[in-house]
Amino acid sequence: MSAVALPLTTAGHAPRLVRSVERLRGALLWLTGFSGAFVFMEPSPYEVVSLLTIIVFALTGLALRPTHIPLIVLLLLYAVGFALAVVQVGDQSKAVIWVLVTWYLCATAIFFAVMLGSNTNERLSLLMRGWMMAAAITSVTAILAYFQLLGSLSDLFLRFSRARGTFNDPNVLGAFLILPALLALQRILNGRLHDAFRASLLLCLMVVAILLTFSRAAWGQFALTAALLMFFTFVTSRSSNERLRILLIAIAGVVVLALFLAALLSIDRIADLFKERASLEQDYDVGHLGRFGRYILGFQLALEHPLGIGPLQFGKIFPEDPHNTYLNTFMSGGWLSGCVYLTLVATTLVMGLRFVFAQTPWRSNYIAVYCAYVGVAVESVIIDSDHWRHYFLLLGVLWGLMAVSRRHADTRPAAR
Repeated sequence: MSAVALPLTTAGHAPRLVRSVERLRGALLWLTGFSGAFVFMEPSPYEVVSLLTIIVFALTGLALRPTHIPLIVLLLLYAVGFALAVVQVGDQSKAVIWVLVTWYLCATAIFFAVMLGSNTNERLSLLMRGWMMAAAITSVTAILAYFQLLGSLSDLFLRFSRARGTFNDPNVLGAFLILPALLALQRILNGRLHDAFRASLLLCLMVVAILLTFSRAAWGQFALTAALLMFFTFVTSRSSNERLRILLIAIAGVVVLALFLAALLSIDRIADLFKERASLEQDYDVGHLGRFGRYILGFQLALEHPLGIGPLQFGKIFPEDPHNTYLNTFMSGGWLSGCVYLTLVATTLVMGLRFVFAQTPWRSNYIAVYCAYVGVAVESVIIDSDHWRHYFLLLGVLWGLMAVSRRHADTRPAAR
């Protein structure tokens, strides 16, 4: 992909046309972020909107830079591993479709990285605002459904008495809400009083929805990422007053959250399910063929199959799917996909940490995105995240911001 000049015939019309095209791109980015919450069917609205967005950007101009090459190579090798592994189960249409979806999601990650190369702040803001709006709507839907306030429609947004909102699974809803919750928390830490108040309302809304998913992974991910975000914001703050403010907000937040949880747990229905789900080990976790037992057996099996056993085959050998993304990449894509995925995650975490401390116009959002990626990388140890749309969005945005942050650092005038 290279920069494409728009066909302009009159110099006077150029600025107006460029602005119109950029407005169209921005609207599609917002819609892409917004549609990420509606993945209860395949192809989902997200696939349709993101494909349209990619086509419009490709036709009106995308600039591929050398800093994007590592991500492209890693994702290409990752997807090739699945393509090689699916040959052995090529007669199974679901496995083939799974691989095609993987290729497409890898393409979306590359697109998000590349498109942030220009007009970074505005494009990032629109994409995140769309995601925030989607998070608010699906949170409201999940809460209303949990308390049976949507009438006969309530059960459509629940699964096993857990809130799933507009997703197929409560775990995915909880994971999807992490970044918007972090962005709201970041506004509370950095924003003015009016902005902080609105962000507090949004954060409370999403925290309730995360709680009602009764997803242990989502609870843990939010706790980890929120603590990490406050730490990074604290150490990158430029004045002692800002650090004191962050410290006081953190203390107040813990107190408010504790009171909030106490109020919710006073409802017997919530308290009973919370007590059941808060246990570190569920019945399906333990035993020879439990979740953790399958990890050991799965990695032993991976050593015997360099090409893997093919996508969607693990659940045919064992009682359930891997529930471990790292294991699943070895099982579904062989040693190639497995090793490349480990390399991709490690490279992203290590390289990404460097730019947390870089002074850029988008550092506040960057910290939130980086923390959210750390959360998904950790959660992937106990859950299958390999087809989460928002994972590839996070990955692409993080690499895109790393690329422009490096360029920003190179072009800044040297301090005198």
